[in-house]
Amino acid sequence: MQFLQHPPRFLFFTGKGGVGKTSIACATAVELASTGKRVLLVSTDPASNVGQVFGVSIGNQILPIASVPNLSALEIDPQAAAQRYRDRIVTPVRGVLPDQVLKGIEEQLSGACTTEIAAFDEFTELLVGSARTREFDHIIFDTAPTGHTIRLLQLPGAWSDFLEAGKGDASCLGPLAGLEKQREQYHAAVQALADPQRTRLILIARAQAATLREAARTHEELAAIGLSQQHLVVNGVLPAGEAAQDALAGAIVARETRALAGMPAGLQALPQDRIALKPFNLVGLEALQQLFRPATPAATAVEPIPSGMAALPALATLATLVDQIAADGHGLVMLMGKGGVGKTTLATAVAVELASRGLPVHLTTSDPAGHLAETLEGSLPQLTVSRIDPHTVTERYRQQVLATKGAKLDAAGRAMLEEDLRSPCTEEIAVFQAFSRIIREAGRKFVVMDTAPTGHTLLLLDATGAYHRDIARQMGDTGVHFKTPMMQLQDPQQTKVLLVTLAETTPVLEAANLQADLRRAGIEPWAWVINNSLAASAAQSALLRQRALNELREIDSVIARHASRHAVVPLCAVEPVGVERLRQLSAPVQRN
Repeated sequence: MQFLQHPPRFLFFTGKGGVGKTSIACATAVELASTGKRVLLVSTDPASNVGQVFGVSIGNQILPIASVPNLSALEIDPQAAAQRYRDRIVTPVRGVLPDQVLKGIEEQLSGACTTEIAAFDEFTELLVGSARTREFDHIIFDTAPTGHTIRLLQLPGAWSDFLEAGKGDASCLGPLAGLEKQREQYHAAVQALADPQRTRLILIARAQAATLREAARTHEELAAIGLSQQHLVVNGVLPAGEAAQDALAGAIVARETRALAGMPAGLQALPQDRIALKPFNLVGLEALQQLFRPATPAATAVEPIPSGMAALPALATLATLVDQIAADGHGLVMLMGKGGVGKTTLATAVAVELASRGLPVHLTTSDPAGHLAETLEGSLPQLTVSRIDPHTVTERYRQQVLATKGAKLDAAGRAMLEEDLRSPCTEEIAVFQAFSRIIREAGRKFVVMDTAPTGHTLLLLDATGAYHRDIARQMGDTGVHFKTPMMQLQDPQQTKVLLVTLAETTPVLEAANLQADLRRAGIEPWAWVINNSLAASAAQSALLRQRALNELREIDSVIARHASRHAVVPLCAVEPVGVERLRQLSAPVQRN
């Protein structure tokens, strides 16, 4: 693997959700540790599953991995980081300032913006040679999906620039002292990220046109902020030899060949590696050790179906779920899940099905890397499409605040307000407001939302919950009727959450964890959708048949243990792009 040759101290793995970042980051950590290097594997994903890969609970303290000498791991827990950040600011003034002032500070530090900044604060500490990381030869970052990662990697420079200006009170963060103390750390982080001798960025993609386009955008955006040392890894490529065994495998090989041949020019110039699709799930040390090994011919014999799994319940189709959704006439439909499970495709397919029945539908996305138009590739009379673009909504929010709050300020006051609005966390407020405006539309039409990957979505819901608590406190016992966005999300008559997963161990575990998180917030998921299922297709290739067999246990688990209702969508021979192909996702399921 070229990306493993002469590795620098910091290795970042990033890319669109579901392309295999965690598996490749973990396998890299194991590989380097096996050479005697001391390695720290860090997850910056708010929905990390590194612990699941190694079969241990990691958390936010550096933990040696007992099964791998020289390897330790750390998961940056955004909530724990936020609490430590709050304590660092509040503890020194507790008992000094009046209780009412302290309460106000704590309220200012209760939102999702503080959570993001606190997690980023811990991230930058790892880049500057702190005492707890000095012993490690390599620090490997398994990052959140693309949009969130670009935000994270931009923040050291953004906050450094904001602090250099020396102005603004960053009111959504409380006292600026918590950031001011970190000025030197942020500056050092910027230098480390931009130094090709210390930092290498590995873009992970699949041999699919959409993920390669996403990788190309990421390449350009990160190169623009100084991360020039980049490599490309194309993961999960189906071996060409499988094409002779059945039509589905042949169609996949042809599709992947076209995608690789049409790779954007910016990616073609990067050093490249390709990793073959494996017949096994990448969970556990043995599987990780095999990931970079040369591909071997798939076994011709497929294991028999385990006892008790031969007769799964009838698999419902996506159309069955849409029938039930359509009966309500309007409402919010949110598709959530791990990155790369196909939320954008399925959200678009649900919206197309509803619009095809003559129902008014607004299809939108809260994913910073979401591209609905590329999936829809057309239009329908009843369907409108939008995107919560962070840059656009943030600028609109700034202008709105300046036009209202700033209208009565003098020149000095307006200048201070403008500085405050240049704070990077202003984006979090603007995105939440845009999210709130869109979901209010669901009272009169269908709103279908493609959400960002799990971790980023949970941060957005955290902001929604913080707003709800603030409004509820202000209303108190006034008797005034009010409804917050959180109350709408908690109402099953108004909101239906569809959890999207693949029939694989890690995505199902993550979807189950997400379901538990949502339930703690008072939101009950309405249905599960198992996407891109080989077990529901007619695969005949030995490798694909083995993967289909692996899926049966996960499908059984979803139906029996997790989902009150479900649908299974088969893997398509042709990418589901365009209205007609999207409608085919609702066709009856074929059984192997």
